[in-house]
Amino acid sequence: MLKNRYLKNIILFGLMAFGFVYGSNEQKPVFSFGIIADVQYCECVPQGTRFYSNSLNKLAESIRNLNARDLSFVIQLGDLIDRYMDSYESVLSIFNRIKKPKYHVLGNHDYDVEEDKKQNVPEKIGMVSKYYEFGSNGWRMIVLDGNDLSFYTPKESSERIEETNKLFQRIKDRGAVNAFDWNGGLSSQQIFWLEDILKQASRSGEKVLVFCHFPVYPSREENLWNDIELIKLLESFPCVIALFSGHYHPGNYAKKRGIHYLTLQGMVETKENNAYSIVEVYSDHLKILGFGREPSRILTFRKDSKFARDKISSR
Repeated sequence: MLKNRYLKNIILFGLMAFGFVYGSNEQKPVFSFGIIADVQYCECVPQGTRFYSNSLNKLAESIRNLNARDLSFVIQLGDLIDRYMDSYESVLSIFNRIKKPKYHVLGNHDYDVEEDKKQNVPEKIGMVSKYYEFGSNGWRMIVLDGNDLSFYTPKESSERIEETNKLFQRIKDRGAVNAFDWNGGLSSQQIFWLEDILKQASRSGEKVLVFCHFPVYPSREENLWNDIELIKLLESFPCVIALFSGHYHPGNYAKKRGIHYLTLQGMVETKENNAYSIVEVYSDHLKILGFGREPSRILTFRKDSKFARDKISSR
């Protein structure tokens, strides 16, 4: 079975190399980037399938490979640590070996540190802003902070506390499956910001990729609190091609109304098998080159960004 899956991948990548997959004639991507999810390092005893201390070697292995590739940037999708502020020293010493521009998404475990140090987490990993956007080769990348409203981050104001409580109570009242205190949500301020960035991208003719630690689709216990609101907003902008997330370690994939929702597998899972990806961006498809446990996929879309369809390779 395993041998057959490897054989399928070899055949798939061979076809990709010659440009025969799904009718694409492009030989080179517009740009490529590396993507990593849920490293969750700490010097801790393994729990179930999570081998926290082994993540250092896995991360080092992935970075050696990513540094050897022609990438525009590398992004990690949050939960760089599992717990303890001291864990950042070891994991950042490896993550910062990345030779290309590197970006962070904040996850819930990133705040599992001493209470008086929580406010220092973004600065510790080198983030100027907790949510932000940047451009690459005519595409717009949008990084969201799904911890903006949460019970485990520093409380910036009484208004933010009130907004957090109201959002959580609202989803609890409707019986939402994701109404757990280890999830989080986007503040109204961040949603207004996101809508403005999407309008700018639309006006400038840019396609958009969104990154958030928490998944939003399909519906799961691990989802962002205001997943339904975010989906509705993204669907109102044809320029949005995909949303990448972590948090749910087994990984997931679904497509809804032209947008691809890809949840990457957690690096922390299993004793030795790694999980990370390279995303090659073309004018009409995204090629996900999975390493280790991460499947390889082709996510296609129309060049006018109004519709998308998917073709996925099995592993």
